[in-house]
Amino acid sequence: MPASIRIAELIGALSHALDLTGGQDPGHCIRTAHIGSAIGRRLGLSEQQLHDLYYTLMLKDLGCSANAMRMCELFDTDDTSFKRDFKRVDGTLPSLLRQVFRHAGRRRGTLARVGAVLKALRRGRHAAELVALRCNRGAEIAWQMRFSADVASGIRDLDEHFDGSGRPQGLKGEAIHLSARIALAAQILDVYQTHEGRTAALSEIRRRKGRWLDPKIADTLLALAAEPGFWDDLDAPDLEEKVLAAEPGQAVIFADEDYIDDIVEGFARVIDAKSPYTAGHSDRVAEFTDRIAVELGLPPAERRTLRRAALLHDIGKLGVSARVLNKPAKLDAEEWTEMRAHAAHSERILSRIPAFAELAEIGGAHHERLDGSGYPRGLKGDQISFATRIIATADVFEALTGERPYRAALPTHDALEMIKANAGEHHDPVCVAALEAALARKAQAAA
Repeated sequence: MPASIRIAELIGALSHALDLTGGQDPGHCIRTAHIGSAIGRRLGLSEQQLHDLYYTLMLKDLGCSANAMRMCELFDTDDTSFKRDFKRVDGTLPSLLRQVFRHAGRRRGTLARVGAVLKALRRGRHAAELVALRCNRGAEIAWQMRFSADVASGIRDLDEHFDGSGRPQGLKGEAIHLSARIALAAQILDVYQTHEGRTAALSEIRRRKGRWLDPKIADTLLALAAEPGFWDDLDAPDLEEKVLAAEPGQAVIFADEDYIDDIVEGFARVIDAKSPYTAGHSDRVAEFTDRIAVELGLPPAERRTLRRAALLHDIGKLGVSARVLNKPAKLDAEEWTEMRAHAAHSERILSRIPAFAELAEIGGAHHERLDGSGYPRGLKGDQISFATRIIATADVFEALTGERPYRAALPTHDALEMIKANAGEHHDPVCVAALEAALARKAQAAA
């Protein structure tokens, strides 16, 4: 793996994971970055302001996974589909009611669904809690990934409205960070043009001008949208390349190895926030992976790559509903199909970063088994890389020793025995032996 990667390339690729968890069409964050950056340039922002705006736009949905479980509880629905449509709720009572009636208890029978709707309406006061969770967690993770206070503030203020009707703090006017005011306008335009067309998108910008939207920013966006080529750019197949090439600043910024680790760790927090049962899962898989790697005598550079792969192997789960992830019973066929898709999502997202080719392979294959009984491709034996086998062993061990909605955590000894029983069929015996040795070493050190 090279010593450095462009930050814009890394964040641009990982932003596709945020599209998943926000329930938006692929490329939403990229399109929003294009629109918002154009607004910023037209407003005459400085290079530093444009730089902070650019990363606010790319990372605006960093906190989206934090409220997924709570959203499922409050509205008895899929968080991803709820979020997809919620971005088109305009804050009026009829719009909010349509959202609740469309989604609450949608997978249940008629009587149960009526009860779910009534419960959701009674719990409507908790909506502000969901917004606060998302905004504050997103700002916190941006800080962890070394982005500026302005980027963190732009993410935190995204759901504030110009007239003071927004959340989480009810800020008004220019008290709302400028990047957040621009990002909200850009987001609304993209969501509406994607789902309802250009005319509806422009109408929505005009309708929310002075209410949700800063009038100056709304007028700037409307003027841009009237220019030749504006809409064609949004549909261009090379839009992502153009957005990444247009990174503001005096020079292209690269991330060294330590900074790459910080960004990877930040996204691991986004992944694990999706479910309380997986809180810390990625970190623990990374820990067990590294212990296996140490026992196998792998050099530091390989261990570092494996750690990153372990932290990001489940990034595709951001596209799986928290209702499925937290179901306390056996998944039905449709739910199992959704769950199995996460490996392919992981591979697709990570493969956008050329330097992460090995991580992409691991993300796509960490549920494969030596005997071909795994998914998504049913790979066998040597078709599964040794690096993938290491992480698959660590992943299963962590899952068995962690609490899940459908069972209690297993003791270390019992989990290890289960894995050993499948050595040679599901798991590589070399990796299993290394795990057993690492656990014995850890127990001896603690004695």
